[in-house]
Amino acid sequence: MGKGIMVDIEKCLACKSCEIACAVAHSMSKVLQEATQEVPKPQRRVTVQAAGEFAVPLQCRHCEDAPCIAVCPTAAIYREEADGPVLIEQDRCIGCKYCLVVCPFGVIEVSRDGKAMVKCDLCIERAKAGQEPACVEACPTGALKLVDEKELAAGKRQRAAQELVLATQKDKKKEKDKESTR
Repeated sequence: MGKGIMVDIEKCLACKSCEIACAVAHSMSKVLQEATQEVPKPQRRVTVQAAGEFAVPLQCRHCEDAPCIAVCPTAAIYREEADGPVLIEQDRCIGCKYCLVVCPFGVIEVSRDGKAMVKCDLCIERAKAGQEPACVEACPTGALKLVDEKELAAGKRQRAAQELVLATQKDKKKEKDKESTR
């Protein structure tokens, strides 16, 4: 997967702005006031889950080796591109719920009308228009970010290197302090 939504749980306020924005983005009207009147009601594809003292917005992780794709008997779950998001073709989905069972994150749900499954699609239509996913755009604290996996890995390497340097510097300082007290 080329891009994914990352969560900084220390920044999440559990305000659920991401849930509302997601539902509106997947509504027919794309307007909050109108979306509340739609039948069936728009369905969010991100869920803010309480976890101890934190709140964690959960959505599809678009797994590289997605078990939902492998288990789908009608090939309704697919990728348009090898590194693209995992998508569900609603017209092909028979609602068998196999994907719900195998999803390691529990983020696939039955649609409100009960006919198919729904999950995060990384707001594919918004992405084609050059926009961020609705949940990322709506997050007031920046807890949600759309990141490139290569950038994420590079950032983690940089932080790990900095931590190693700091630890080494602390060890050297301790040794120097011990020598000066002798």
